[in-house]
Amino acid sequence: MTRFADPIHDAMPSVDGHAARAAAAHRSPRPTAIGRFLVATMALLLPLSSAHAQLPSTPAGMVLASYLDALNAGTRDKLEAFAKTHRPDRPTAVDIMLDLRWRTGGLELHAVEHSEPLTIQAVVREREGTGTYNRMSITVNDGNPALITAISLVRIPPPAGAPVPARLDQRAAVAAWEAEINRAASAGTFSGVWLWARNGTVITSGARGLADRERGIANTMDTRFRIGSMNKMFTAVATLQLVERGLLSLDDPIGKFLPDYPNANVASKVKVRHLLSHTGGTGNIFGPDFDAHRLELRTLQDYVTLYGARDLLFEPGTKWDYSNYGFVLLGVLIEKITGSSYYDYVAQHVFKVAGMTSTGSEPEDVAVPNRSKGYMRDQFAFVSNEPTLPWRGTSAGGGYTTAADLLKFAEALRSNRLLKAATLAEATRPQFATGDYGFGFQLDLALEPRAYGHSGAAPGMSAILRVYPASGYSVIVLGNLDSPSAARLGDWLHARMQLR
Repeated sequence: MTRFADPIHDAMPSVDGHAARAAAAHRSPRPTAIGRFLVATMALLLPLSSAHAQLPSTPAGMVLASYLDALNAGTRDKLEAFAKTHRPDRPTAVDIMLDLRWRTGGLELHAVEHSEPLTIQAVVREREGTGTYNRMSITVNDGNPALITAISLVRIPPPAGAPVPARLDQRAAVAAWEAEINRAASAGTFSGVWLWARNGTVITSGARGLADRERGIANTMDTRFRIGSMNKMFTAVATLQLVERGLLSLDDPIGKFLPDYPNANVASKVKVRHLLSHTGGTGNIFGPDFDAHRLELRTLQDYVTLYGARDLLFEPGTKWDYSNYGFVLLGVLIEKITGSSYYDYVAQHVFKVAGMTSTGSEPEDVAVPNRSKGYMRDQFAFVSNEPTLPWRGTSAGGGYTTAADLLKFAEALRSNRLLKAATLAEATRPQFATGDYGFGFQLDLALEPRAYGHSGAAPGMSAILRVYPASGYSVIVLGNLDSPSAARLGDWLHARMQLR
């Protein structure tokens, strides 16, 4: 869920974890007329970030240079000065740039692809994480100073010849990863815990930052972190257990078990497999309605009462669209079939089986020992994320856990104590043409051997679990700052670890 409506923000990955992968790229802006500027494209060049890449001293080139300078500095004076000079019509310009810097660590120029006096298109590299590449386009007017009239940032594959992180042996990877974690913690971009294990044995783990800033309580390996959408893995496992027991079929329409569902079209067309794979067209739960009723939504049925009458966004099975509401419905199905609350069923059949003793979804007004507070960014400060939290976590997300419990969950999956081998294989293979989601599990298919797991992201929380079944590795990072603070560190190791 993005906070600001701006092309340079919307074209970047969403803060809702996996939903980012489905975001459509924005079109590159059409260049404006060059007016009285007849500056040659190969004018005097401005060096920036790279010995090989330089920006032209055209109006567009100089604005892009100023943009990158202000973005990478990240200071109030530079950001506000840039926004006042080149984006006076955009009140949220500083917020947008701060959000971009948080998610990328800043941008470095890699190459200029196209340049005219009033428009420029360049390839830039993100400083944090795996060094992802983006195509950045800026168009300006012919004023003095030049004002930005269009701007976009679109993720692209690494250009030919671009450097890639070297794969490191385990000892070197541990040292390098811990150094990166310490750097991020010192820079204030990470607060949380990490754990890397092989076949259940911990290789490295640790904690940084504060679980409660007001009281000065440090994070430890016993700290419970909110995990956002990672709950979807628990919900998927519980649902697939019912399939294994013959109480439910992947091809059952939800109306078979929910005959009084408010929308007959949804009830008759949406199948269990659609809910598990985000292909049901059932939509989201966040937005104005959620904000207005956040503390009134206390049961899964409350969500159905609020959202159940709305129709499908598309015919089930024809598209992929991340749907938190779809996983709420899976929780409702679990309750209907088992006669138990979703929370009790998952506690008994998932957490207890895996040996997870510090995981749950107790309401926010319940005092949960060792549960960290979450902190979201408000321009240059961090504030509590309490005003954004649901009354209670649901089958779609919002629970809490520890790194140790997530490792137990990963090992219970790998040892087939939670699901049969064939069921787990089906849950962790692509279920749609997008190719990177199974049944409640995100997939990393670009790697060989493959990995599966899930991320979690919301204001004041960031988390990731990756399980590498062939090597026995599990990687866990949990944090109590905005996404992608924890997931980015998981990605950093993901790009450098040897997987065999």
